[in-house]
Amino acid sequence: MRNERLRWLLLSAIFAGVIAVLSQLTIPLPLVPITGQTLAVGLTATILGSRYGTLSILIYILLGAVGMPVFSEASGGLHVLVGKTGGYIIGFIFAAYVTGLILEKTRFTLTNAYIANLVGMVITLIFGAVQLKIVLDAPWTDAIAWGVTPFLVVGVIKAVLASIIGIKVRERLVASKLLRQSDSPSIQS
Repeated sequence: MRNERLRWLLLSAIFAGVIAVLSQLTIPLPLVPITGQTLAVGLTATILGSRYGTLSILIYILLGAVGMPVFSEASGGLHVLVGKTGGYIIGFIFAAYVTGLILEKTRFTLTNAYIANLVGMVITLIFGAVQLKIVLDAPWTDAIAWGVTPFLVVGVIKAVLASIIGIKVRERLVASKLLRQSDSPSIQS
């Protein structure tokens, strides 16, 4: 059990690194850039499930909060979390948990992964729009126009990619016995 827990913790740390790397893939837009972060969050949750996928996100956010340049455009610090893009980053916690939970409560299949990642995308966009509204003191119509609408098509594409790649990688990790076929174990196991 201890070796299994250590393996899950190491995978969580590795995936925090994957998120940091993919976060640097950025297409700048006027208010909020399109990044590889959301793709990485979907991949992480699809592969690791709710508990350890969320742990990966928390590690990633903690690294960024203390100033490591892991957020998009090599940024870091608490100011990012309370700034105009911070809502998306905080939303990653809930998106990863719900995405992983949907897959654990159903099965780790491509169809379920599509659904789970689309739900995760919506959660991320909601958190992002709420914080954008608050930080910019904007009306809801503007917050949605700036923080949701430009990301819908790209978000669907990233959700599909996270599903396809995530399920394939998970299948390979299960085949190599690095992951179990069943749900991810709890952190306490």
